[in-house]
Amino acid sequence: MKESILGVDVSRVTYDSLAEACMRHIDQQENTFIVAVNPEKIMKAKQDDSLRELINSATYQIPDGVGVLIASKLVKGSVHERVTGVDFMLRLCEEAAKKNKNVFLFGGKPGIAEQAEKALLERFPSIRIVGTQDGYEKDQSKVIKKINASKADIVFVAMGSPKQETWILQHMKQCHATVFQGVGGSFDVISGNVKRAPDGFQKIGLEWLYRLLREPWRLKRQLVLPKFLLTAVIHSKKK
Repeated sequence: MKESILGVDVSRVTYDSLAEACMRHIDQQENTFIVAVNPEKIMKAKQDDSLRELINSATYQIPDGVGVLIASKLVKGSVHERVTGVDFMLRLCEEAAKKNKNVFLFGGKPGIAEQAEKALLERFPSIRIVGTQDGYEKDQSKVIKKINASKADIVFVAMGSPKQETWILQHMKQCHATVFQGVGGSFDVISGNVKRAPDGFQKIGLEWLYRLLREPWRLKRQLVLPKFLLTAVIHSKKK
């Protein structure tokens, strides 16, 4: 089930329901494309038809950003749980370890995917990470051949948005893997190269505030949130 916020689809899912759905998609060999959406991305998509079409072409659009939940509530929607990109990646890795599914890490600077692999193996000792590839390889046929040779079921693509989503849409059907998730800077977070907000900030959806306190230059980007909420309410009343 999905709802539309400013023309962008948002999936009504939880970590558990989506992880279980991904396992079913793998077993049934159904291509699955997961994209994270937040207020900034939705506002950009409102002005960019191609970006909106790219996001809406995904199988699941996960609500990564507390602003999406607030907007849904304001327009009397039913998206109640935040599902962040990095946390869902970890949840999917946990499920993959339990169900013996193969994982491939693609993207990031040279060496980062390998660092993320090491961290994931420490966290989930039984996980089967069958390959890594940095994001600097220009020959995409080599990347696809490597993914297919690895017999991966799940491919995490860390290139930043929308480059990673564009790559998935263009190459997903050439790969034998089933589930593809664009994960942005998640490899850096998982490997410990980038520090996340403390758990207290994460639990109440205030990671953005922690980042703003540490990096005041983000203020201009954060100002998109009130504009997004106001626009969402106005748009809903016009329907």
